[in-house]
Amino acid sequence: MTKAIIFDMDGVICHTNPFHSIAFKEFFAKRDLFPTEDEFALHMYGKNNSYILSHFLGRKIEGAELLELEDEKESLFRDIYKDIVKPIDGFLDFFGKIKEDGLLTGVATSAPRANLDLIVGTLGLKNQMESILASEDVTKHKPEPEVYLQSAKNLEEHPENCIVFEDSFSGVTAAIRAGMKVVGVLSSHAKDELPPCDLYINNYHEINIKQLYSLVSS
Repeated sequence: MTKAIIFDMDGVICHTNPFHSIAFKEFFAKRDLFPTEDEFALHMYGKNNSYILSHFLGRKIEGAELLELEDEKESLFRDIYKDIVKPIDGFLDFFGKIKEDGLLTGVATSAPRANLDLIVGTLGLKNQMESILASEDVTKHKPEPEVYLQSAKNLEEHPENCIVFEDSFSGVTAAIRAGMKVVGVLSSHAKDELPPCDLYINNYHEINIKQLYSLVSS
């Protein structure tokens, strides 16, 4: 039986990818690099900053340099997005209904903690979630399942009783590897660009509690 719902953040709670693109364009332009939207779709959305920076800068970015460059880019993002934070259509109503039904909830993002605090804090969700994990909380990022397995552990629930909402190839892969059911949120990718999900939605007006329960019982 479904007992826990775990949300990715970027592209799942809020459609932040366009604003990450703006931040990355500013960041890379300072270095005379000008990635296209197609390149971002392949190598940015759903990826962690170590991968993104290493790919576009053409060398391994790690350690202190990663922390410095990540802070520069994510600070740009937060400055751009701080006055724009807006959930995907229907999210807050849907979230309220699953809490009323007694379901445990968590967020599991590849974004840094400061971004999570901005978004989850602005939307007033922080005290309503029983598990909150950001990039700093795991050593192996998506598509590895660590963040979802750790979320299940925090929620004291078996993975097979958890449903994940994800929007990226790496995120869906991580949830499947964790043994969880997956709802694909089509904010950034089409169905055929994701691994097979158990259900797909464009926004949260398209899903209800009954559908959630049927996913795990099926």
